[in-house]
Amino acid sequence: MKKNLHPTYRPVVFRDPSVDFAFLTRSTLTSDRTIEWADGRTYPVVDVDVSSASHPFYTGRGRILDTEGRVQRFNKKYGKI
Repeated sequence: MKKNLHPTYRPVVFRDPSVDFAFLTRSTLTSDRTIEWADGRTYPVVDVDVSSASHPFYTGRGRILDTEGRVQRFNKKYGKI
């Protein structure tokens, strides 16, 4: 097996600054910025635009489509001829 072929796999903090949410996981991503985590260690931090804390699907703030109105329009147009 070739040595030094794969990138380093290490702990990284992913942070969603829009809702002040962060989580620690392992990744090959690198960053020049660091953050001190709750365990007292310093980890590289990667800012993300959307996370489970801010995504409309997970937060319940998504749009709800009016499916009943769509069905009625379809039946009106194609239902009985």
